[in-house]
Amino acid sequence: MLGYDLCAFLGIFLEKGSLYKKVVKQLEAISEITELHYTTGNYNILAKLYCRDTRHLRDVLNDKIQTIEGVERTETFISLEPSLERAIRI
Repeated sequence: MLGYDLCAFLGIFLEKGSLYKKVVKQLEAISEITELHYTTGNYNILAKLYCRDTRHLRDVLNDKIQTIEGVERTETFISLEPSLERAIRI
């Protein structure tokens, strides 16, 4: 993936659930984010993103994601390796 070796999952907490659509619109503009999910549980949004390294991840978090109005805080999980990736068989 052209040097984007770090896969991370990001739990995003919003100040208010009503800000979901506004925040998602801004998250969609961040090229490192490949998936966004509106979730139940601890997070309002679960994001999957790819970065070159941990410094790049930190920059994306600090300069792009955590500056979005309505994002209260984030929790990051770095994937060490995928154990299973497949499409649903029909």
